[in-house]
Amino acid sequence: MSSQPSTSTDTGRAPSAARLLAEATEISAELRKQQDDIDARGYYPEAIHRRLLDGGFYRILQPRMFGGLGTDCETYIRVIMELSRGHPASGWCYTLASSHALVLGSCFSEETQRELFGASGDFRAAYAAGPAGMPTFERKDGGYVVTGLWPFASGIPVCTHFLGGAVIPDASGALSAIVFIVPKEHFSIVPDWGGDAAMGMQGSGSNSVRLTQVFVPDRYIAPSPIARMSTESLPPEGTPGAKLHQHGLFLGLIFGWFSCEFGAILTGTARAALEEFERQLRSKPSFANPMQTRMHDAEFQRIYGEAMCRVDAAEALTLGATRIFLDQCERWTKDRTPITAEDTMRVWGTSREGCRAACDAVEMLFQTVGASVARRGERLQRYFRDVQMYRVHFQSQAFTPVLRAKAVLGLPIPPPFHR
Repeated sequence: MSSQPSTSTDTGRAPSAARLLAEATEISAELRKQQDDIDARGYYPEAIHRRLLDGGFYRILQPRMFGGLGTDCETYIRVIMELSRGHPASGWCYTLASSHALVLGSCFSEETQRELFGASGDFRAAYAAGPAGMPTFERKDGGYVVTGLWPFASGIPVCTHFLGGAVIPDASGALSAIVFIVPKEHFSIVPDWGGDAAMGMQGSGSNSVRLTQVFVPDRYIAPSPIARMSTESLPPEGTPGAKLHQHGLFLGLIFGWFSCEFGAILTGTARAALEEFERQLRSKPSFANPMQTRMHDAEFQRIYGEAMCRVDAAEALTLGATRIFLDQCERWTKDRTPITAEDTMRVWGTSREGCRAACDAVEMLFQTVGASVARRGERLQRYFRDVQMYRVHFQSQAFTPVLRAKAVLGLPIPPPFHR
């Protein structure tokens, strides 16, 4: 694997939402030109990383107190859509490198946030919630010495830190789910991504991370937010981050929100598929009448129109779920209105339907365009393979609607989820 991208400490003036979106459109065009090279490499190149870094894109969700742009989740979602339209895997890489500032900003103490965001505010972290096998956590001098392997750490090649998940005994001996943070100089990135290492999202930087006898101090360890679905188990002031930043976005209720991010990636992917399908409709001869292009064929028109409707629905559902989530966070900020498990699952359920609509659109276009799409390097083939990575992802699986039903019916939610 090539050397890691450099970092910037010069943030300049905070860019507006309009400027972020305009520059994201320019970066998207560059990504589209380099799709094959990025897939082979495993993550986007230094020049793209530098534009994202200098443009403030990694700071959109970061707390203002530590050099971030605040809490503009809708702009963030629109940026993801645009980058993913240029190259879905790059959108995935960017998202999973930038969004976990929320975890640091939510779950950890002011001291730790101040230390890890640093004087420059430059923080990017992949988050692999579960290890491969059984990692070792040996208690020592106010922390743990950790050894283990964490696969699918999407975005890690462009990150300054790694967030890992594990289950370890607490002081009483009971098992406790945790998240921990390690700076990049203390972990190694396994060269197991890019090229044909996976069927899709080949440029997402989803490498494994290996820790070998790494000391993780207690201040870098916090209760895991992955399975937290409500404010019920939190104190009145919420998490350390919610108390510090006085905003519900930092309650660490990320289960539904992360599904909104997937909705943005997949909506951008589906927009790219529509563009490629239209290009082929305008350029390829019709099966029925080779003297005309396929755009004059009623069946192709129907498929194209059907897919457009689904992509529009995917975007609307993703943005709608984002606004539901923000409303919940803002109500908590204003008057401490509890966020329930049902609330969280509503965000997840709405955004999941957006994900499904986007995947349906891509699959419909891929299956219709013709046999030439089977060739390696065809964009519609890439987009089809990319959406399959969501189809097999934890967030999309059939057991999750059961959680929503249980939340609405007031039935117990099984571990590891809790209210």
